[in-house]
Amino acid sequence: MRVTTKGQVTIPRNIREVLGIVPETEIDFKEDHGRYYIVKTTEPKSTNTFKKLRGIATAKMTTDEIMRLTRER
Repeated sequence: MRVTTKGQVTIPRNIREVLGIVPETEIDFKEDHGRYYIVKTTEPKSTNTFKKLRGIATAKMTTDEIMRLTRER
């Protein structure tokens, strides 16, 4: 296999089928004594900073109050 300039490699079809890897499958690389293995993960890794923060606001303000604060000069 050859790694592309973007660091990508194609996983051969027979390996994808054995592992059950289909489009949008989350995978991870595990290291064991200097060898690396591809494993399917059950939890998606969030790469989007905003996704990580979604739903954790603790402000006890209404949307209108927040908007007024952001528009004040």
